[in-house]
Amino acid sequence: MAWIKIIDDTEADGELKEIYQAQGEKAGALANILKIHSLAPRTLSTHMAFYEAVMHAPGDLSRIQREMIAVVVSSLNRCHY
Repeated sequence: MAWIKIIDDTEADGELKEIYQAQGEKAGALANILKIHSLAPRTLSTHMAFYEAVMHAPGDLSRIQREMIAVVVSSLNRCHY
């Protein structure tokens, strides 16, 4: 498993702290997968905008179906997330 330097939510300040707080409030907790962007908060904002666009876009698949696809792909890739 790769090790990536992160800024924990307890150490975040400025823009990163604001993003962390917003995501934590929205989801009920801050997911560790988001912390990989902590050294470049703009990429975290872009990641979340992309995620929202993919998971909430109009289409034939429900949100649950999209999440299930993500879980299956992660499993096939042996990704713990």
